[in-house]
Amino acid sequence: MTDKATVREILNKSIAGERITADEGLMLLQSHDLAAIGSAADQVARRLHPENVRTYNIDRNINYTNVCTAVCHFCAFYRGPKSDEGYVLSTEQVLEKIGETVELGGNQILMQGGLHPKFKLEWYEDLLRSIKSEFPEVNIHAFSPPEFHHFTKVNNLSIEEVLRRLKEAGLGSIPGGGAEILVDRVRSELTRGKVMTDDWLNVMRVWHKMGGKSTATMMFGHVETLEERIEHLERLRQLQDETGGFTAFICWTFQPDNTDLSDVPASGSFEYLKTQAIARLYLDNFPNIQSSWVTQGLKIGQLAMLFGANDMGSLMIEENVVAEAGTVHYLSLDQIRDSIEELGFEARQRDVFYDLVDSDLEQKAIQANRERKPKQLVELTAS
Repeated sequence: MTDKATVREILNKSIAGERITADEGLMLLQSHDLAAIGSAADQVARRLHPENVRTYNIDRNINYTNVCTAVCHFCAFYRGPKSDEGYVLSTEQVLEKIGETVELGGNQILMQGGLHPKFKLEWYEDLLRSIKSEFPEVNIHAFSPPEFHHFTKVNNLSIEEVLRRLKEAGLGSIPGGGAEILVDRVRSELTRGKVMTDDWLNVMRVWHKMGGKSTATMMFGHVETLEERIEHLERLRQLQDETGGFTAFICWTFQPDNTDLSDVPASGSFEYLKTQAIARLYLDNFPNIQSSWVTQGLKIGQLAMLFGANDMGSLMIEENVVAEAGTVHYLSLDQIRDSIEELGFEARQRDVFYDLVDSDLEQKAIQANRERKPKQLVELTAS
């Protein structure tokens, strides 16, 4: 167990704006002083965001296919290429979902899918162009490093060429999906046929050097060690030092139900809050930390706003992946806004680049969400 005095020294160092080391980050993870770590993370978040505003987003997670050639033991969503349960959404279905999102005040979509073995890059380019033609104002926050790396293999193209072509077709930003833990030992144990650490990071590096922005994620609480959790944060921090292209970091605990790792004990809210708080302290070059109420629920998601997060995440009109693992938390827009305002902050809608949405558009979104039919709140269960 780490000495409390040592922990206090590390926390004071971070509060003062000094960078903590990997060894110090590990000491914090080994500590059980959740209150002190959370308080330090809150102080850092308030230093980085002194404005009395905390944000949220309205978007939709469109999973265009669940067909995937990778075998991920932690995933309850994917289906193999020969499965009768595999699906691919049509362009018309995708556009319909985006239209519903726009009506509710959404300004972007999060679009991801499995690693489909047959689709050429032209299929994705056509989909992006169709979306931008119909909804030019919507940012397409799409795919993920595993998908982009897969595209290079299927099409025999460089990652530079893949990203350039998709950007020209309408890709706006990249989500940080498929990171799990950025340590090859962990990745080899968790999955087969999926991108490894250096290639995951290089997708982001190339995108950032093209002027693009992306988010970064971490799914923890499975087969990784605490040392490997810190190694993940270190690799992200190093790349951010190099490119400055990450807008935010989001972490969540592994959801074991209905997966091949269902025997792994689920990490609780204590471990989630502690890890998120340490991420806020460690990732001193990341401007934003996002709460994960989708996996943690309303109260812990709200509490996370006092443990280093400055953003409540998205309304998530639709989400399918963690829902397949049995984690189904639904919040209305009013609940998200109330959870922010109960903490004494002003709740404001933002876009994927963390720019605040025009207040008139924000008010229209609030009203539209209050008027929407109750069945739309639970469409997850039928997806």
